[in-house]
Amino acid sequence: MMPGKLTGTAVMPLRTLDPSVTLDDLTWLDEAIGDARVVAIGESAHGNREFYQLRHRMLRYLVEQLGFGAYALESGFVEGWRVNDWIHGSHDELSQVLATGITFLMGLCVQMRAHLEWMHECNRNAAHKVSFYGIDLPGSCVSLIPGIDAVIAYLKQADPSFEADASMRETAWAGTSAHAPACFAAYKDLPAASRNALTASLAELAARMASRRLDYCQQTTIDAYERALHSLRVTVSLDAAVREFARDPQDVTRIRDGAMAQSVRWILDRHNRIVVAAHNGHVQRWPVSVSGVAAWTPMGMHLADQLGDDYRVIGTTFGTGRVPTIEAEIDTGKRFTELEAPRVGSLDAVMDASHHGPIAVDLRRLSPADARIIEAVSQQRQGPLYCDTSPLDAFDVVVHVPHVELADPDLRAYGYAPDDVQQALLCGMADQ
Repeated sequence: MMPGKLTGTAVMPLRTLDPSVTLDDLTWLDEAIGDARVVAIGESAHGNREFYQLRHRMLRYLVEQLGFGAYALESGFVEGWRVNDWIHGSHDELSQVLATGITFLMGLCVQMRAHLEWMHECNRNAAHKVSFYGIDLPGSCVSLIPGIDAVIAYLKQADPSFEADASMRETAWAGTSAHAPACFAAYKDLPAASRNALTASLAELAARMASRRLDYCQQTTIDAYERALHSLRVTVSLDAAVREFARDPQDVTRIRDGAMAQSVRWILDRHNRIVVAAHNGHVQRWPVSVSGVAAWTPMGMHLADQLGDDYRVIGTTFGTGRVPTIEAEIDTGKRFTELEAPRVGSLDAVMDASHHGPIAVDLRRLSPADARIIEAVSQQRQGPLYCDTSPLDAFDVVVHVPHVELADPDLRAYGYAPDDVQQALLCGMADQ
């Protein structure tokens, strides 16, 4: 055995990442998952074709073979209801759903279109139905407006005589994840009195919603009330996060991950088994640590603490390829970073050396020799960065993809994106 290379007994080759192909190479998932109620599937970077395909293919297996009933994506909780409506038969235009129902611009690719089309078809014909949820803060984590609008729309039904403070929406800022720095700067430029008034108005709404639960449920439904209440919670969390940004930007991630864990629990109250899809840094059971930045607690650690063995994590690694850039804003036109082979000794390098194609490794069933190799690993590549890790603590399974490319742009969905986003993305595409 070569140093840094797993034995053949540890490696489970995957026939393909194509979600339309037969799934008999995924039967190992039965034992790896067991009776867990929540299975999280990570990705090393957002916006890569191969990770979209992997999650689609694994969801197919988990729904068709193991009876999982919900797909919970790292996307806005508030916006996700539009996606769920579409896969259950609404007549909305799918291109518009992709552009507005999935945040962080992650719906603007043909792989996400194919994924939703499969979920829609599954709900039409299959014995096992599947629902879609977002788990993240609203407005791509930069705008309170989607959350405020959702809560006010509910209150118009539940409490028609109540008039929400109009200044909330006027004070809140609109924006996209493509322009997050500008959005945060706009918030910081608000007078302190305006920021405080917005926070106070949200707190008053939260108190009103909580104290009038019985009245509101009688006026609407329990489901509608609970949905609106959680929409308000994630909106309040976003307000808290942007307030913290001015003092300690790292606290934004702590608040966000804690809120995402609460959203997963909210969904789990409504489904027996769910799939969570998010970045490795969110799903892992290990503090997120990047060089020069203090470690923070991700969603996965919250869920592991609350759910124990009912929480399973499938992490990812990759070899070479292109990942969406994180060094520049989208309107610079720089959309990707070209990456060479992973750093020697990293988890990605060990996985890459172990087989020429896509593979899965069950970290709970390693031989002593293979376990020692994984125990010696202390870093993992997340996009273009390397983060500290302890793989045996962080993940139950790791799936490796030898090469990654940017997801294929969905030009039909781009047509429903904001004009500035369309322009920036199309300029970036021309440079690919």
